[in-house]
Amino acid sequence: MTTLVESPGVVRSPSLVPRPRRRARSGLTARGEPMLWLTAGALVLCVAMIVSLVALVVFHGARAFWPGDVVQLQTRGGPVFAGEVSRIEQFRKAEASGPPAPQTPAGGAGQNAAAEADWPTRRLLRTGNFDMTGTHYTWIDDADVVEESRPPWALVVERQAWGRFYGEPVALEIDGKAMTGTPEETWSRFGEHHPRARQRWRERRRLETHDMGRVNHLLEKARLALRTAEIRFGRDSAAWMQAQTAQAETEEWASAEFDRLTARITGLQIENDRYRLHVKTADGSSKRIHLADIVRAYPANQLTRWDRLAVYGSRWWEFFSDEPREANSEGGVFPAIFGTVLMTVLMSLAVVPFGVLAALYLREYARAGLIVSAVRIAINNLAGVPSIVFGVFGLGFFCYGIGSLIDAGPLDPWTRGQWFAGLIVLVVLVLGAVGLSLLFPTRPSVIGGARPALGRMMVAMWVLAACTTVLMLANMPFFDGFYRAKLPNPTFGKGALIWASLTLALLTLPVVIVATEEALAAVPNSLREGSYACGGSKWQTIHRIVLPRAMPGVMTGAILAMARGAGEVAPLMLVGAVKLAPELPIDGSPPFGINRSFMHLAFHIFDLGFQSQNSEAAKPMVYATTLLLILIVAALNLSAVWARARLRRRFVTAQF
Repeated sequence: MTTLVESPGVVRSPSLVPRPRRRARSGLTARGEPMLWLTAGALVLCVAMIVSLVALVVFHGARAFWPGDVVQLQTRGGPVFAGEVSRIEQFRKAEASGPPAPQTPAGGAGQNAAAEADWPTRRLLRTGNFDMTGTHYTWIDDADVVEESRPPWALVVERQAWGRFYGEPVALEIDGKAMTGTPEETWSRFGEHHPRARQRWRERRRLETHDMGRVNHLLEKARLALRTAEIRFGRDSAAWMQAQTAQAETEEWASAEFDRLTARITGLQIENDRYRLHVKTADGSSKRIHLADIVRAYPANQLTRWDRLAVYGSRWWEFFSDEPREANSEGGVFPAIFGTVLMTVLMSLAVVPFGVLAALYLREYARAGLIVSAVRIAINNLAGVPSIVFGVFGLGFFCYGIGSLIDAGPLDPWTRGQWFAGLIVLVVLVLGAVGLSLLFPTRPSVIGGARPALGRMMVAMWVLAACTTVLMLANMPFFDGFYRAKLPNPTFGKGALIWASLTLALLTLPVVIVATEEALAAVPNSLREGSYACGGSKWQTIHRIVLPRAMPGVMTGAILAMARGAGEVAPLMLVGAVKLAPELPIDGSPPFGINRSFMHLAFHIFDLGFQSQNSEAAKPMVYATTLLLILIVAALNLSAVWARARLRRRFVTAQF
C-alpha cells in the first residue's frame, strides 16, 4: 500500500477536495418522542384517575362521622325545619317549579339577577324524626327561607331504632314525674342517668343473646340426640329411652333457667322504663325517648373543637366495634370485618397449597405436550370466567351437592351389591396402574418413547380410578349423613362460610398458579444444575433451592388472590353472605360456625348503596365502609411487598 504525500505549495482542485459528510436528519418520530409523550400521558392519566377516586373516597369517608351544626329554618308559609345540612346545590328553578322567569334585557345588573333567579341554591337538610314525620331528609329552597338560626340547645339524639332525632330538651322524667328546669339542668340530669341506663341495656342484651342462647343450644342438642337415637335405633331401643330421659332433665333445667333469666331481664327493663327524656321538636311537637334507647346525644351547637373530636372518635370506635343498626345505615360493621377476614383466611388456606402444588407440577415435573397445553389453556380461561358463574357453581356443587350429602347422605344411594362391585373395579384399576408404574418406570426412553401406549393406559387407569372413587363416595349406601336429625333445617346444604371460602378459592386459583409459575421460571437453571451436580434429587432441588428463591413471587400471588377475594361480591350473594348477621360465624362446638351465614364488607357496601330504604342516610356509611375495605386491601398488598423485599434480601446472590 502506498501513501500519497502532497508537496508544500501544491494546490489541489476543488473537485478533488473531500466534502464533509452530511448528517442524516432524524425526524421527531425516529427519536421516539411522540410515543414517549403518549405513553407518559397515558400513565399520568391512569394515576390521576386512581388518585382522584381514592381521594374522593378518603374525603367523604373521613368526614362521614364528623358532627355538624344543627340549623333551624323558618320557611315562607309557616313550616319550621331543624337538622344538619347534608348537601348544598344549585338547581334550575324553571324546571323545578312553574314557568320560566321572565327574560331581562342583555347586560347590566338585570342579567345577573335573572341568572341568579334561574339558578338558586337549595339545601338538603337531615331532619330525622322519622317516627313522627315519615321522612329522613327534606330539600329546602333558600329563597323560601325567612329566618335561619342555630338554637343553642338543639340536641342530636342517635337512637337504637328510627334513626336520629333533632329537638331541644324539655325535662327528664323519672317514674312519670317530669323534673323540669332549664335545658342546661335537663342536660346535666341526662348525663347523670344515661350511662347507667345504657349499662343496664347492654346487660339485658347479653342475657338475651348469650345466656338464653346457651340454654336454647343445650335444648336443641338434647332434641337432636333424641332424634338421632330414633333414626338409628328406633323408639323401642334403650338408647332412645336414655335420650328421652336426658331430654326431660334438660327441659326441666332449662325451664328453671329461663325463669331466672326472664326475671332478671324484666327487672332491668322495668328499671330502664323509669327514665325518659322529654324533647320538643322545631315545630312544637313533643317526644319522650327512653334513655336506654339513646346511643349518643350531644348539643351540636355548643360543641368545642375537642368535643367534636370526641364525638368523631366515638363514632369511629362504634363503627369498628359494634353491630349494625337501622337497616345497616348506622352503627358498626364489626361482624362484616370479622366475616371478611375469616373468609379470606379460609380461602387462602384452601387456594395457596393447591395452587402452588399445581404450578410446581406444571413447571418442574410435567413435560410439554397436549395435556399440559390443555391444562394451561383451561387455567387461562378460568381466569376470564365471570365471578357470578363461580357463585352459581358454588351454589349447585358445594351447597346443594356436597352440603346435602354431608347433611343427609346420598339422595339415591347404590345397593350394597352395586357398591361392592364398584369397589372391586376400583381395586383392579389401582392395582393395574401401580403394576404398570412398577414394571415400566416412567422414563422417557421406556414409556414416552418406546411404549407410549403403556403410559396412556396408566394415565387412563388413574383417571378412571379417581372417577370411580367419586361415584362411590357420592352413592355410598352405608352413609346417612351427619345431620339428618336436623332436617328439614339444613346444616351444610345452604349458603355458609365454608362454601363461600371454597368458591372464592376456585375463583382466585388461576392467580396463584400463574404467579407461582412465573416465580419458578424466574429461578436460574444454573441453580438447579448445580444442585443436580452435587447429587441432589429432584425434590431436594425444588425444596431447598427453587422454592426458597421463588417464594417472593409465590407470596405475591397469594396476597393478590387474597386481595381479590376480599373485594368480590357477586359469588357471595349466592353462597353465604347476608344482609344482617350480628352473630359471628364462630362457635366452640362442631362444626365451629363454618356452616353459618356471615356478613362481608363488599356485600355490605352493595347492600347500603342499592338496597337501603334511606339512600341519603346510607351514603356516609358507604364511603366509610369503602374506605375501610380499601385500607384492608392496601394493608394486604403492602404486607406482600414487605415480605417479598425481605425474602429477596435473604436469597440475594452475588453478581459476577
